[in-house]
Amino acid sequence: MSAADISLQQGIRFELDAVCPHTGARAGRLHTRHGIVETPVFMPVGTQATVKGLTQDHLSGLGARLILANTYHLFLRPGHEIIAQLGGLHRFMDWDRAILTDSGGYQAFSLSALTKFSEEGVMFRSHLNGDPHLFTPESTIDVQLALDSDIVMVLDECLPYPSGHEAARQAMLRTVRWARRSFEHYRLQPLASSAGAVFPIVQGSMFGDLRRDCARALTDLDAPGYAIGGLSVGEPRTLSSEMVEATAPELPVSRPRYAMGVGAPDFAPRTGGRLPSPAHRERGWG
Repeated sequence: MSAADISLQQGIRFELDAVCPHTGARAGRLHTRHGIVETPVFMPVGTQATVKGLTQDHLSGLGARLILANTYHLFLRPGHEIIAQLGGLHRFMDWDRAILTDSGGYQAFSLSALTKFSEEGVMFRSHLNGDPHLFTPESTIDVQLALDSDIVMVLDECLPYPSGHEAARQAMLRTVRWARRSFEHYRLQPLASSAGAVFPIVQGSMFGDLRRDCARALTDLDAPGYAIGGLSVGEPRTLSSEMVEATAPELPVSRPRYAMGVGAPDFAPRTGGRLPSPAHRERGWG
């Protein structure tokens, strides 16, 4: 497939240049408000608006075009209002290329002793001082719009491994409901047409049927891109690969795909490649 489908939606445009007929691997270009990102790409993690041990000049010199920051941590300090007053996250961290922000859904998993889920959202007890903070599908959109990131992630429910099928099904259904609320709220914002793109996240734990059901439900949102979440939560690496294989065929061909928590380029779902240890959290795209 050559220079084909182009998606023009919500702050990004994706050009799919080629698909490998044997593995399904894709090559494309993601046009953002802060430059072009060639895919596949691995995204350095700058959780608190900085990649540890590297300056921005180092990152630019290495060719990084897209980095990640985290809504939960930036909400706690210095606060999204302060970052907005200073001109947004790009100016705050002196980065003129693309930024993706996590919603806090993964922190609800990794800090599970400090969180409580309800249909309304996730109640966090700050790991800094214990103060309570409610994250809802709507509020996480508001925080990320204040940060002015290029790609905004919806709030989702990520389960640990192993989890039972029914628990995974309920979390998957809640993730879909939250994604719909997130998009409804986003589309009501007066600056939505010029803001960052919003991506829903496919969940379903390690059950292929739930992954497929979730992906099909989320495609109804006609989102500008989709993420495959719930990986690197303690499962065997081969199982991570199987879940990506179960999910990817259900996602729109013309939209970018974000495999969360992949970690390194030796992850190759179709060819049986291995994954690195969960400590390596860089994100993969295709």
